[in-house]
This record gives sequence, C-alpha cells and structure tokens, in this order.
Amino acid sequence: MRKLTILGATGSIGASTFKVIEANPSAYSIVALAAGSNHQKMLELCLKWQPKYAVMADEAAALKLEQSVKQHNLSIKVFAGVEGLVEVSTLPEIDTVMAAIVGAAGLVPTLAAVKAGKRILLANKEALVMSGQVFIDAVRQSGAELLPVDSEHNAIFQCLTADMQTRMGHCDLTKSGVSQILLTGSGGPFRYSDIESLQHVTPEQAIAHPNWSMGPKISVDSATMMNKGLEYIEAKWLFNASREQLKVIIHPQSVIHSMVQYNDGSVLAQMGEPDMATPIACAMAYPERVPAGVAPLDFTKVGELTFLEPDYNRYPCLKLAIDACYEGQHATTALNAANEVAVDAFLKQQLKFTDIARLNERVLNKACSMDRLSSSYDLESLIELDRMARTIAIESLREL
Repeated sequence: MRKLTILGATGSIGASTFKVIEANPSAYSIVALAAGSNHQKMLELCLKWQPKYAVMADEAAALKLEQSVKQHNLSIKVFAGVEGLVEVSTLPEIDTVMAAIVGAAGLVPTLAAVKAGKRILLANKEALVMSGQVFIDAVRQSGAELLPVDSEHNAIFQCLTADMQTRMGHCDLTKSGVSQILLTGSGGPFRYSDIESLQHVTPEQAIAHPNWSMGPKISVDSATMMNKGLEYIEAKWLFNASREQLKVIIHPQSVIHSMVQYNDGSVLAQMGEPDMATPIACAMAYPERVPAGVAPLDFTKVGELTFLEPDYNRYPCLKLAIDACYEGQHATTALNAANEVAVDAFLKQQLKFTDIARLNERVLNKACSMDRLSSSYDLESLIELDRMARTIAIESLREL
C-alpha cells in the first residue's frame, strides 16, 4: 500500500486523485492533505479521508481549519504555511507525493519531497519551469522517482521505452531512436475566433475550456496557450530534449494526448478520454496498471481527428515560452512569474486578455536585459529572481 501526501488536495488534480483512490481503496493510504486557502473544502476532505495531517498554506485558513477540526473531534494535526507544506512532503512515513499545487507556490515543497527521495507525481509544471537544472540534479542526487502527471507529459512517458521511463531528466532520446516529441494542445476556446475579437474576451469565456475541466488559472493559460508553453519547457527538462526534438501541434479533439516519433518512421501516440484520472492512475500505480474509473475510448464515436500548426499571432504567449526555454533559466523563471501576475489581473478584470502576452513580453525583455545572476542557480537565487520578476510585472501592470 502506497502512503500519500496530496499537495493541492482541494483543486481539480486533487479531485481526480481521490477518484483513482476510490477505485483502488486497498492500494493507497492518505497520510496528509495540503491546500492553499479553501479551508471549507479541506474540512470536507478531512471528514471523508481522515488524514493524520492537514496543511493550509494560508495561515488564517489554517487557524479556521484547526478550529473546525476540533469542533468535529478529529484527531488531525493542522500545519500552516510553507513550513507546513514542507513538513508533510518529507514525512518519513510517506513514500509518494502528489505535487499539484498550482504555480510557483508548489516549488519549495515539491523540491523538498525530491530531496527526501520520495516518489514524485509531478502535476506542478511550474516547479520545473522555475528551477530546471536545480530540480533535475536534486532528483538524481536523492534517488527520488519522478513521474509526470500532466496528460501530455504522461502520454509521452507512456510512449517511451522502460529504460527512458526510469531516467526522467537524463534520458538520451537520440540513443533510444527518438527523432521528435510531438506535444499536442487543444488550442483552447478561441482557436477559431477572429484574432481582433480576442481583446474583448472575458474571464468567463476564457475559463470555459471546450474539453478539460480545470481550475481558472490553468484554463486561462490554455486559452492563451501559455499552458502549452510551460509544458514545452517542462518537456525539455523531463525528457532532456533539444529544440529540434520538441514540436507543438494543435489537436482540437484532445483524443491524442501527445506522440513520440522514432527515427524508423514510427509514431507512438497515447490516446484516451480527456480525464486526468487516467494519467494520475498511470503515475500512481507505475509500473502496474490499475482502474482509473474512466471509460475507454469508443472509436466508433470519436469522429475526425484534426491537427494544426500553432499560429503565433493568435498565441503569442506560446512563442514567448518557447523562446524563453532556450534563453536560459532566468528567462523561464521570470516568464512564469510574470504570467501568474498577468493571469491574476485578467481574472480580476484589471487587464485585457490580449494584454497578458504584452505584460509577459515586457517583463521577459526586462529580465533578459538585466545582468544575469549566474549561469547556475540555487533555490534561494531562483526565489529571489521570481520575486524580482513579480515586482517588475506589477509595475508593468500599472503602466498597461
């Protein structure tokens, strides 16, 4: 039985993780749950799953949760803040950490779990976007097991050989006969909209993803295709891929989750319903297969599958991310920070949809024009770089 800490328990990945656990109750035991500020939802989860520990990143929310836990006579220890997240990510009694806290907030506890040698189910792409080589080096040094959960990266993972699957971050694609990784994306809700109309997009329209059920931040990133850009950066680190070995393709139906092309002309694709429980089950049970509570594809009802080249005029955020990927760590860390500020401002109706890319580009240009901190980074310098980029983003927001 695997013993889990779930970081991001109140979000959509958390919900899909619970779905897999319910389908395989004898295979998993939840030791700790962690989330940001939704203490009401966390209380519901505590009542249902009875973990030993619960963490709220927000300290005020942790106090409210602690009071509720006492009122319900639950024997659950409540922690708060980053220290609490790190505490439950490194518990000696757990072996697996679902890393699903959205954004930069997930980096520190996820990296702590890596250094503790846990099995990391990586659903937080920002951790690799922000820390890159630092993260991959920590995996190798600690002997942690890194398994990708994002549907696209998990699809690529499934299409690789067993030897490469056990060498995340250090696999040799060329030696294994891989010529290209094809990273698919739906194109979001505006893939056929007139480009001029995008400046009038509302938050409600942007979060209405046509295929996937996701949180608001990730849904907006999908609409701008920044999500695919961040996944591109993550794929570069996970699969040790060169620019020539990575390509983004728009696939509106979200049936093929990604593909791997081999040098003999073969292309292996992972297909399935657009349900995150499938890649989560794959990662949780690896190398075994367990029920995910997801029906298999009915190929008689799939219909046509179409593929398009991405239009960077429609998706400038995607181009920014791909370019940043090869500019260096300072660029990807700064871009991620800027995008979190930009998306938050858009959701609060403080920024136009089309200005998300403009703000991101402005911050990226400023970050790249400054003296680089170093050719190599540690966690502290990356966090400082993230903070600095957010300050620039907030200043740029006022200018826009």
